[in-house]
Amino acid sequence: MTMTYQDFRCFHRLRVRWAEVDIQKIVFNAHYLTYADCAMTEYWRALALPYEAGMRQLGGEVYLKKASVEYHASARLDDWLDVGMRCVRIGESSMAFEAGIFTGERLLVSVELLYVFADPATQTKRPVPPALRAMVEHFEAGGEMVELRVGDWATLGHDATQLRVEVFVREQGIDPALEIDAQDATALHAVAYNRLGMPMATGRLLHDGPGLARIGRMAVDRSVRGQRWGRMVLDGLVQAAQERGDREVTLHAQCSAEGFYRRAGFAPQGERFEEAGITHIAMHRVLG
Repeated sequence: MTMTYQDFRCFHRLRVRWAEVDIQKIVFNAHYLTYADCAMTEYWRALALPYEAGMRQLGGEVYLKKASVEYHASARLDDWLDVGMRCVRIGESSMAFEAGIFTGERLLVSVELLYVFADPATQTKRPVPPALRAMVEHFEAGGEMVELRVGDWATLGHDATQLRVEVFVREQGIDPALEIDAQDATALHAVAYNRLGMPMATGRLLHDGPGLARIGRMAVDRSVRGQRWGRMVLDGLVQAAQERGDREVTLHAQCSAEGFYRRAGFAPQGERFEEAGITHIAMHRVLG
């Protein structure tokens, strides 16, 4: 059966760079395997599976055993490529994947990858864990890969703290004394969990006065960013504000994330300012 663009749910988009082409400005053949490997990384991200921490919880690693490439047409300098990745078979200890490298919907290259799940210390094969098998099958069937839970600090605080410390303290260098505050105890919290029960994204909703809500502490595990888990948390908190009768939601957005909030219906207010050593802008959204 001919491989088509519609056969894939997971894609990684990239642009052909000068360093990847030969003197005729055609992609050198070995780079197609690199493109497929990049798409494999995107596949784990689409599963909401932080590879290192997730595989550690699953008790193993996946190792490439075999790769084959079939060339149909050439990619050239500056082409935009969409690299689709799908799992086509899971055996006792093996996982078979197919990648399709497209420009538009034209198939240029097809790649087959065979991985083996194994003990990372001895590199001896192990059975594919049932949890990993279930994740992949659920994804390929079109299922949602995260579950949003909304609740109080006593219920969600441990997992929310884990994410916030990783993102704000370790990644962004914010003083830990500024990160956890007394408002957590009265806030409504949201945490998105993957299918292994690992927290992927979080945020909180405060009550700032009659009809006025404030969202803050939005954080997403860096290894799974770009997969709309942050948007899921944001939408969940906005919905919670609507359900309790709030008329407006405000937030302080890091300027690097302004576009994310604009796409969710928030508009900037006033001038930029510094908060915790990072440039922010106030934004708001009127609730209908």
